Amino acid sequence: MTSRVSFCLALSAALLGTAAQAATAPTTLAPLLGTIGERLAIADQVALSKWDSRKPVEDRQREREVIAAAVAQAPAYKLSSEAVEAFFAAQIEANKLVQYAHLSDWQLQGKAPDAPRPDLVGQIRPQLDQLQKRLLQQLADFSPYRTDPQCPQWLAQATHTVSNDPLRQMALVRATAELCVLTKS
Repeated sequence: MTSRVSFCLALSAALLGTAAQAATAPTTLAPLLGTIGERLAIADQVALSKWDSRKPVEDRQREREVIAAAVAQAPAYKLSSEAVEAFFAAQIEANKLVQYAHLSDWQLQGKAPDAPRPDLVGQIRPQLDQLQKRLLQQLADFSPYRTDPQCPQWLAQATHTVSNDPLRQMALVRATAELCVLTKS
């Protein structure tokens, strides 16, 4: 089983368990976190592409394009441009975290894993574009709960029970850092 599938299965199982523990968590959280997990799992393939092409992880132009495309779609989901920009910037940063860690490990080993190499432009980016639409809808579905005082606790419970892999856990924490919006009392 690929690490991507394993990660997604572990994330789903953990989210179901967390939902049972935290009955007050909204049902819209688990699908959102599952899709975030799917997006993070694609970072493995992106890292392989960057390894092979020797391109840097950071691609500011592409990052601006991804965020601009998401922001342009925000009104269709009744989301603010600011919320979408912050959310997708967090997704990109989390993805880069995974890529940097993999590339560092592979440098230490002197080689990358012998795994299929999907084409970055022709295969990986279309997958990310499809996930973007789902993420926008799921973010919209979760939006009424973003200001709930329990929001940080829901996320902490979910992100700390997902995986025994510290990299995956840290990436998920980073990817969800912009979900809760708390106001000062």
